[in-house]
This record gives sequence, C-alpha cells and structure tokens, in this order.
Amino acid sequence: HQALQVVMLTASTSAFSSGRLFAGRISKQTFLAMSTAIANPFLEQETTPKFSKLEPQFLTPAVDVLLEDMKSQFEQLEKKLDEDFKEADYDAVLPEVEKIRSPLEYAWGVAGHLNGVKNGDELRAAYEASQPKVVQSFTAFAQSKPLYDALVKLQESWSDDDAISFKERQQRRAIEGSLRAMKLGGVGLEGAEKERFNEIRLRLAELSTNFSNNILDETKAFSLTVDSADAAKLDGAPASAMAMWAQSHEQYLKKEGNDDAKIDPETGPWRITLDGPSYIATLSHVPDREIREQIYRAYITRASEGNAEKNNVPIINEILKLKTESAKMLGYANYAEQSLASKMAPTVESVAELTDLIAAKAGPAAYTELEEITTYARSKGGDEYAEDKLAKLMPWDVTFWSERFKEEKYAVTEEELRPYFALPAVLDGMFELVKRIFGVVVKPADGEAEVWNEDVRYFNVYDVDTNVHIASFFLDPYSRPADKRGGAWMDVCIQKSEAMKRDIPVAYLTCNGSPPVGDKPSLMTFREVETLFHEFGHGLQHMLTEAEVGDVSGINGVEWDAVELPSQFMENWCYDKPTVYGFAKHYETGEPLPEDLFEKLKQQKTFSAGLMAMRQLYFGSLDMELHSAYDPEGEETIFDVQKRIAAKYQPHNLPLPEDRFLCTFGHIFGGGYAAGYYSYKWAEVMSADAFGAFEDVGLDNDEEVKKVGRSFRKTVLALGGGIPPSEVFKSFRGRDPTPDALLRHNGLA
Repeated sequence: HQALQVVMLTASTSAFSSGRLFAGRISKQTFLAMSTAIANPFLEQETTPKFSKLEPQFLTPAVDVLLEDMKSQFEQLEKKLDEDFKEADYDAVLPEVEKIRSPLEYAWGVAGHLNGVKNGDELRAAYEASQPKVVQSFTAFAQSKPLYDALVKLQESWSDDDAISFKERQQRRAIEGSLRAMKLGGVGLEGAEKERFNEIRLRLAELSTNFSNNILDETKAFSLTVDSADAAKLDGAPASAMAMWAQSHEQYLKKEGNDDAKIDPETGPWRITLDGPSYIATLSHVPDREIREQIYRAYITRASEGNAEKNNVPIINEILKLKTESAKMLGYANYAEQSLASKMAPTVESVAELTDLIAAKAGPAAYTELEEITTYARSKGGDEYAEDKLAKLMPWDVTFWSERFKEEKYAVTEEELRPYFALPAVLDGMFELVKRIFGVVVKPADGEAEVWNEDVRYFNVYDVDTNVHIASFFLDPYSRPADKRGGAWMDVCIQKSEAMKRDIPVAYLTCNGSPPVGDKPSLMTFREVETLFHEFGHGLQHMLTEAEVGDVSGINGVEWDAVELPSQFMENWCYDKPTVYGFAKHYETGEPLPEDLFEKLKQQKTFSAGLMAMRQLYFGSLDMELHSAYDPEGEETIFDVQKRIAAKYQPHNLPLPEDRFLCTFGHIFGGGYAAGYYSYKWAEVMSADAFGAFEDVGLDNDEEVKKVGRSFRKTVLALGGGIPPSEVFKSFRGRDPTPDALLRHNGLA
C-alpha cells in the first residue's frame, strides 16, 4: 500500500546507478552550448527545481545537451584513469564520477518526479523519447573498464585496520557498492553478449514505464456515477465519502465545460472512481453489494486483457523473461539470486524461512478472524448472506463486514475519528514528536521553493540545539487521479554530498490522502495518518544523514531490505499517547480526542492482524516465486503461479479466477521491489525491535525516551549506507534483531 519510490533513474538505467539524485554543477561547455538557445529550466540546478518553468518541451533539449557534456567529460576521466592512475587516490575517482553524472541525474530525476505527480501526454512523450538515450549513457558508467580497474586498485590498497574513520568507512562502502553494481551492470561482459545485455536494459526501462502508465490510464478511465434517484444504495456511507464522490462529479462536470456545476453531497449525483481514497471508501462503507462488486471487479482487472491497448499481461511476461535472461548472463540461476546479491537476506531460502515463521503464527489467526467476520455478516446482513445462498463471503464483502464488525466490537467508527485527524494538526503533532525524540525543528517555508501544484507544501528542518538549517522537504499530500499516480512514496530531490558541496538535503514526500472538501480541511483516516508517518520516516533518514559521500548518504547504499526500517518504525508512534494527543484535536472545536476513543484506537491495532500479515506474506512470496522458480517459457502462466501461492498463504480468502492483481503490482514491475517485496517484513522485524528499545525504558519516561531517540538519530538516521545495516542496528540496540517484538505488536506472540 505504500513504498519508498525508487528514483526513476534507478529503475531505468544501469545497475551502477545508486538511485541518488542531487543538484549538481553543469560544466562551462554546457552553458556555452546553451548560450545561443532560450534558457532551459532543467539546466537551472543551483537550488530546488524551477517548477513554474518546467514545461515538457524543455526536457529533450536539456537531456541532449547534458548527455553530450557528460559523455565528453567521462571519456576524459576514463583516459586519465587508464593512463595516469598509478597511486590509489579516492578523490580522483568516485567524487569525479559524481560531478560528471550529477547534472543529468538532476534533470532526469526531476522529469521522473513530474511523471509521477503531474503526468500528461506531452511530458510522457518527451520522457519516453529521451529514456533510451539516458539508459545507454549510464550503462557506459556501469561497463567502464578503466573505472572498474581504478576502483579495484583502491580496494586493494585498503589496510586491515579496523580503527578507520567514519569518512573512510563511507568511502569503502561506496567503492564496494560501486564494484558490485558494476558487476551486476555487465562490466564483465564482452561482444555479442554485452550487446544483448544492453538491449535488455533498454527494453526493461521501456516496459517498466509502459506498465506504470497503463495503470494510471486505466485507473482514471473508470468511473461509476450513482444518480440521485439511487441515493438509498449509499445509505450509511460516511458524510466525508459522500462529499468526496459529489466533489468528484462536480469536477468532472466542470472539466466537461459546465463551469457553474455545483453538486450537493446530500443529494448527488456521486461519482465513484478507482483512485485510493474513493476505492477504499466504497469497499468499506457502501452497503449495496452490486456497487461494491462492480467497483471491486473493475479494480482487480485494471490494465489486463479487457483493454488490449493497456494490457500489462504481455509486459509482465516479457519483463520476467528478460530478467531471467540477463541474470543468467551474469552467472545467476535466476533474477532473485541477482537481486539478493545486494541485499541483507543471503538467499531465497532465508526469505522463505522468515516468511514461514510469521505464517505459522499469522495463518491460524487469519482463519479465526475471517470466521468471526463471516459469522457477523450472516447475523447482520439478512437473507442474501445466509449460508445456503452464499457459501462464503466474496472479496467485495470482506472489507465491508470487517469494518462493521470492528465498529461494533470497539464501538468506534472511522467517521467518528476523522474530525480529530485534520492534516494541519497531524503535521504539527508529527513535527512535535521529532522535536521531542530526535531534536529537530520543522518550520513551514512555503514560498521559498517553487512547487508543482498549489496543494504542495515546503518545510525547513533545523537542529534544535544549534538552530542550524539542516534539511528541507516538499509535501504533496492529496490524491489527484487525473495526473498523479496512486500510492505513497519518498523521493530524493537534493542529496547531501561533499563532492557536490551540498550540505542541505531535500526530499519529496508524496501521499494520496483524502483531499479537503468544501471549506473543511483534509480529514484523514487513521490509515492515512500512519502512511504520512511512514513516508516521513523515509524522509528523516534522507534528511538527517551525517554521511557526506554521495553514494552512501541518506538512503543511498542502504540495503533494500533495511530501507523500510525508519519508515515502519515511525508508524509505531501513531499509538503513543503523548504523540497522538499532540495532534488529535477536533478540527472545529479544538477538543482533544476522548480518552475512550484513544483506548479503542489502540485496541484496534491488532484487529485482523493475521489477515493483514498473510496478505503481505502472499505478495512477497508471489514476487519471489515469479523471480526465482517461474519459467516464462513453460506451460504455467503467471496467474497459475498466483493461484498456487494464494493457496498457501490465502487459503482462507482465495482470489477470484479473473483476479489480475499482478497487472497492477507496480512495486515489482514498475518500481524497485522485484524479488524484494519481502523487504517490508524483513525490515519490520528490525523496526518493531527498534521501537521496543523505547518501550523498554517506558514510553512515558520523557528523559529516557529522549536519550533513546537521540541514539536512534545518531545511528539509524545518521549513518546512511556508510555502515552495513546489520552493524547500524547492533550499534543502536546492542544486539541482532529478533522477531519477538513484531509478533507481540501484532498480537501474534
């Protein structure tokens, strides 16, 4: 449901790319080349992007100039390394590479960001036209023999002294990561094999982009309008949902030319779409089974065989086939082995062991939870839910009756809680938390940086002791189905880097939360509150880094199955009383959340924990199976694999035969989680255990919580990829992680 978004550069270029993205300095040659042309905003890179000027027509000219400049500079560096690199000098290698790559990385990264938050036909066309050239240019870095040989010489010059500085540890990690990435990027290939490998990389970049575009197009193409005469079908739906659907219909009418359209949320019509807030509200609250079924079936069949032009099935098949082929070229049995070469988990078997350990606890709980929901539905739903008419709850029933059962069991509804979770107040409370535990102050800085949409906010981060400005971030909080892809993610805008003389990192935090309706602020669901905390956790690791080597500062160089540690850690604070009461105030009266509602909120934390855990294990196992054991040339289809894995991890709630979830599994086919979705659970073991350190000293012990918080900042948040994550965790916790806290937090101990 949420992800650390892989910078588009990583998904679409050579393995040598670490995913870093930071503003750089364009060479004099580039500026001379541009001097006869109109100023290009993609080349204005001294500060944050000039979003007001960044029109699609500027992208291709900027990329072409930057490509030529980068190629020329890198050829000079290769020649120098080939001829003159006799003594091991770190500063003559990776920092120089960083400076050469940075301008194009900046421009291309901004384009990738806009492709996700302000998508349009012109930008999409410009992006796709430039993508092959960008992929090819970065592949040259990954496959450079002079660069590889220089890095090997540097590695061979290392002493065995353990008492080296943090700066040198960063440099060593950067060299190790670069050598590994270059091997995965094909530096050891020659001739026809190398040519084929590079063809595959180009094609995979294209396929990944097409996959994501198809999901966006199919999501916004569907809508269901409920006429005023059918208002009874929505009886019981929350006022916030009714207002959202009415506003959606009003916006649709205005887009069609009816500028005076005004829709009353109480009388309709109401337009239901497939973007996250609308879809979840429908499945959770609409009493009419036919509407729920129609929305559910539309959602699970997006970008599949129903629309040949937007069908992701052949794209998935080709992606899996090409990844298998390229992995074997590199000497791996399958793509999963290749993926794990740069992660904490040593083998596919080790991932399976953790999965089965959690499944042994979560599986029986999931069965029990679904039985309870089913019994409740039969007792409250009337004749249509009788056992002789409905053997088991259908997928579009489970969420609806789960919500009703939870409301009755805990005597609280989502709608009752929303008025206490207004976005402005939630932000204030979240910022107060990080001031309390990490010693940083967040202040609004709207207007100091240009934004891509009027709803986007900009903030500065200061150290509480020195009052020094240490970081900044953008926040894009609301769903915009017309041009913004779904989900939630953190992206890098500017990276902390000594080589680039950048000491103030900047992050993009993107959510798809409930937008304001009328004169009301955004009233968030509790899940949306948790998502905001999650993405802010990613942002904190980027912004509070003390690592200055670009390749390992912030989230760079952090093994992928550890990168969710700070994000999932932050979610735990949504159940901490001082934190919650820092923001849970009624948006109209200012009254704090009643104590009994907070207690019920905490009790709800483990509701359906078994079902949720098994769902995540199902996704992770399906991903790993497709990338380790599936034969794209065999008789079994991807959907046969889905059914087989579902039978193991979802036997209590099997997907429909027509379920095409894989066609929208953007994490693994449009992002960076291929053979890596298990990372959520792998990192959750660490994040739960890390929060356990705060529980150990007592969450109500302010002084001790502050001490542990500062320690978390100085280790997990500060060290970035400069230290192996297992060592970072041990530095904070004093031992290796165990799954005990995770099972306890989920009520599965």
